[in-house]
Amino acid sequence: MRSKVALLLTALAFLPAGATAGIAQQNPPPAGNAPGRGGQPGGGAQGPGAQGAARAQQPPPFAMMSTSMVDGSFLAVKYTCTAGPAAVSPDLHWINPPRDTASFVLIVHDMEPRPRKGVDDILHWMVWNIAPTATQIPEAVPNSTQQLPDGSMQTNGNPGQGNVGYRPPCPPAGPSHHYAFELFAVDQKLDLPETATRADVLKAMDGHILGHAALIAPYHQ
Repeated sequence: MRSKVALLLTALAFLPAGATAGIAQQNPPPAGNAPGRGGQPGGGAQGPGAQGAARAQQPPPFAMMSTSMVDGSFLAVKYTCTAGPAAVSPDLHWINPPRDTASFVLIVHDMEPRPRKGVDDILHWMVWNIAPTATQIPEAVPNSTQQLPDGSMQTNGNPGQGNVGYRPPCPPAGPSHHYAFELFAVDQKLDLPETATRADVLKAMDGHILGHAALIAPYHQ
């Protein structure tokens, strides 16, 4: 008799624990709060896949390239004053212009000199009102006329000896100078005369620049 009573008491002692376990199995935690597998966030959180999709929606970058030079590499002699009268302008081409581009502006300048200790450096070439459908500037653009066949205008800021276009880099002996080829995508054509200076072009572009791409080529003699 005593042994039966002891067995009955033992069974009653384990009953609440079993009942509690059964309730837990019948009511699992909400899926949204469940921990993710492998350290991933719980339900409802965005994983790496969603973030990658958001990045994929970004437009590709506006970029400029050249078969004549590589960004950061020395400019070839044929594009400098060392080539003498045979010097020509390098080719440039670009991809992925911003939407609503109405024209392009190219500015080529020597970043080192600061004449009269001012903010301006030395301008070597500037072309404005390049057609919005254009994707390149060919090598050896004629430098004897200010208006180019596509209607764009060019200057070098210091026309002389019949050259109103690309002025080949010609740094003094010593450390390398760095020549920046900068292309701007603009949301309008620039209403400027053929006598426009770099300051005039920059002022007309202010507030209308949609994108910018650049190549920089060092050179020394």
